[in-house]
Amino acid sequence: MTWSGARRGEQAEEVAVPVSGGRRRPAHPAVRALAMVAAFAGTVAFSVVLGRLTLEPSAASAALVHSNVHPGRSINAYLEGASTTEAVRQLGGNLLLGLPFGVLLPVLLPPARGLLRVAAVTVCLMTLVELTQGALVTGRVFDIDDVILNTAGALLGYLLIGRRLGRAVHPRRRHWWHRLPHPRLPRRRPGVRGTATEPRDN
Repeated sequence: MTWSGARRGEQAEEVAVPVSGGRRRPAHPAVRALAMVAAFAGTVAFSVVLGRLTLEPSAASAALVHSNVHPGRSINAYLEGASTTEAVRQLGGNLLLGLPFGVLLPVLLPPARGLLRVAAVTVCLMTLVELTQGALVTGRVFDIDDVILNTAGALLGYLLIGRRLGRAVHPRRRHWWHRLPHPRLPRRRPGVRGTATEPRDN
């Protein structure tokens, strides 16, 4: 066996051991508890505001509002038929109304972290609110566009604040692909060219 063949054999036996990247340590348990209490208090306060805005009867609007189950119909109506101030107040208000969901959910409910999870929880909660106000509250109707705008606001809040806040308070969630075994790959030594060959001795 030539010297280069022996070197290649040694290289084949060596394997690279994957090194896990540095992860931010979760907050101290006391800090986590305080953060969850603050998130719970914020959720209670937000629920009160949400109830006042969505479940308070409005007899004067009973003859003016209509249910909407077609996505985009109410949004187009505000953009095309209402004044700029009214459109900003209605559309922007619904966006801001969903913003706290994206900020509070990752802290209060760690399993709800993630873009799709925040969207799913917000859709379920706001659909329930819309159905309740449409069925039980005078002058309030179900509007699918309100659900869409609230969900968009929740996603915006999650991307801006909630994602980082959830990671700072709770341990990073391990996905299923993190539990897959890492492949064992051959490692080359610095200064050794694996493709180089030496002439064989006759």
